[in-house]
Amino acid sequence: MRKIVVPCLTLLCMLAGCSSGNKSESSNESHPSAKPAVKQAQYETGRTAFQKLYVSSRMWAADVKPFRLQSQFTVGAPVNEGKSGLWRGSFASPAKRMMKLFVWSGLVGSHAPEAGVSFSAEDTWNPSNTSTPVFDLGFLKVDSDAAYLVAQKHGGEKLTQKDPKQPILFVLDWDASKNRLLWHVIYGNSQDEAKLRIAVDATSGEFVRVEK
Repeated sequence: MRKIVVPCLTLLCMLAGCSSGNKSESSNESHPSAKPAVKQAQYETGRTAFQKLYVSSRMWAADVKPFRLQSQFTVGAPVNEGKSGLWRGSFASPAKRMMKLFVWSGLVGSHAPEAGVSFSAEDTWNPSNTSTPVFDLGFLKVDSDAAYLVAQKHGGEKLTQKDPKQPILFVLDWDASKNRLLWHVIYGNSQDEAKLRIAVDATSGEFVRVEK
């Protein structure tokens, strides 16, 4: 490496002044091992996540229609805002007679699903299957946060007061018997282990029934 000798004392002082002026820049460059900012988990309400899933599902089939939307509870999720870091949307294509699962994830961490929207392989779908009836988007007018507030007034508040960290799930599907779209606000770790299930009309926002 060549050495440069500066014969002029004045020039040396000027260089020293410039070095101190760029202290913050050189400081950053001298610490290449500095840790990058930690990514924060993102949480969305059902309707917002659903819109993202629907856009992706349209790339799969132009005639696509949804038949279910479901959240997954994770520790730290603001469920009292009707939000989740993971939403699964099930869609069917009547023309293809196939269905496909789309997942939106805002979670972070080594075991978290890939951020953004991902999807599964196709599976067969039967329009006469009563467990997978599709619905039109126009029926979804009430979001999961509003459904949560309704559920709180019909038994949920007692559970959340007793346990502020009470797990809550949200499921959206079509009630074929009454021709209406319902939010199911589920208090528990899973649908099978629910302490309470409240059905809320996803179009009007009205309380429908206590399911358990």
